[in-house]
Amino acid sequence: MSVGQMTPLERALHDRIRAEGPITVEAYMETCNSYYYATRDPLGAAGDFTTAPEISQMFGEIVGAALADCWQRAGKPEDAMYVELGPGRGTLARDALRVITRAGLRPPVHFVESSPVLRQAQELAVPQAHWHESICDLPASGPLLVVANEFLDALPIRQHVGGVERRVELIGGHLAFDRDGEIVETSPARDAAVTALCRRIAEQGGVALLIDYGHGRSAPGDTLQAVRAHRFVSVLESPGEQDLTSHVDFQRVAEIAAQAGAEVAGPSEQGPWLERLGITARSRVLANATPERAGEIEAARARLCRPDQMGSLFKVLAIHAPKWPSPAGL
Repeated sequence: MSVGQMTPLERALHDRIRAEGPITVEAYMETCNSYYYATRDPLGAAGDFTTAPEISQMFGEIVGAALADCWQRAGKPEDAMYVELGPGRGTLARDALRVITRAGLRPPVHFVESSPVLRQAQELAVPQAHWHESICDLPASGPLLVVANEFLDALPIRQHVGGVERRVELIGGHLAFDRDGEIVETSPARDAAVTALCRRIAEQGGVALLIDYGHGRSAPGDTLQAVRAHRFVSVLESPGEQDLTSHVDFQRVAEIAAQAGAEVAGPSEQGPWLERLGITARSRVLANATPERAGEIEAARARLCRPDQMGSLFKVLAIHAPKWPSPAGL
């Protein structure tokens, strides 16, 4: 790609590497995603990817039912708040809060979101929300009812090959990795986010559902990936113009949560979890109410639950305060 064809961020990365030398994978991912999410709404058919809440209202409704059930079994604390990390367009929150409200709670809503573009979309869906830049900015009192759907996967990772940190360099005027081999991934940013969240839950009470794609056991491997226009592309192609993510190591997340003083349940595969919480029955109710949409509703249920679609790759891990109940289905 010639200099004239470079994206603005790609040109900036070339200049940075020439001035400072190769940059870590972590720095590359953080720089690219910060620019990407600040400059667009990446969701939906016209965007780069589609998340579970955008596929069907059933997903958000079941999340809301799981949180409401925990709240009721915890004694219905009146000062509980709804918190979402990386709430996309606000679709999940809107659907979940509809169920939570029917259960008898009208919680204040707090979103952790840094993208000004997505904040605008969230305000349309959930006008009463309060926005925060980080988990540390959340209110310091009151139980938390938290959901984080496809939040952890976008946090930057480090990659090591043979114990040496992998970096992005320039070769022949193009971005390239400086080494290949068996890759071990870590994510200090992910560890820090989970630690901050779990400390809040352990101290204030509450429960969190962490839903993402990843693996249940720690293992080496390169899981860094890029998606643009609903297809996988090279992670070094058009930096800042595509979504960079990695698979979540749920074993590591569970270990960090326990170290921070929270109780852990799961992980469970997303499909079986949704089935145990009644997505099939809910799909039948919706299909009976709108027969003309029956095929669409069943296709959405299958996409969320089938092992060859989102059902197995996506996992659900719950963390909760020691005195709070574990969420159902795990």
